[in-house]
Amino acid sequence: MNKQDVIGFFSTLERLNPEPEGELDWVNPFTLLVAVVLSAQATDVGVNKATGPLFQVADTPEKMYALGEDKIRDYIKTIGLFNTKAKNVYKLCEILIKEYDSDVPQSRDELVKLPGVGRKTANVVLNIAFGQPTIAVDTHLFRVSNRTGLAKAKTPEAVEKKLEKAIPKEFLRHAHHWLILHGRYICKARKPDCANCPVYAYCGFKEKTA
Repeated sequence: MNKQDVIGFFSTLERLNPEPEGELDWVNPFTLLVAVVLSAQATDVGVNKATGPLFQVADTPEKMYALGEDKIRDYIKTIGLFNTKAKNVYKLCEILIKEYDSDVPQSRDELVKLPGVGRKTANVVLNIAFGQPTIAVDTHLFRVSNRTGLAKAKTPEAVEKKLEKAIPKEFLRHAHHWLILHGRYICKARKPDCANCPVYAYCGFKEKTA
């Protein structure tokens, strides 16, 4: 995708959705961090059902840590991999309390040191909670980037680096939200909805349908 197509692509998505938001429910940076950790290999809808009651009783590292691993597990047992995730959330809270004065760190290097937090999770938290222009490459972003020709690469990290170079600065803050939503609802994995695609004209997908 050439530079003009990239500008047209994101200008269109911006016009249709100027302030895109993630679909995970959260009330502060800490609850966002927990929600994103829990969302690995799970749907946002499923995570929100579990975290609704959980965040009502524990919306700080101290409150979550006070619940204990077993009670955390009870709240999230409807989510896949809940045993490992409960352990990670409990340990994560302990580290935040002891090493970060209960604040969520605002750097990727610090975030990825926390249990259950990888590069993608860190980028989501930095972008949504702190407004940093990071790009979190999930399955939707990876697919859309490769399929459209926006950023073709074989690994998520390589796609991330290509997107950072390809996307003009004015679009970077919201880019990953636009791409996730586009991949989730229009440019779907099995059958992209090309007939209703607002950025059809800029897409380089050879097999796109009218």
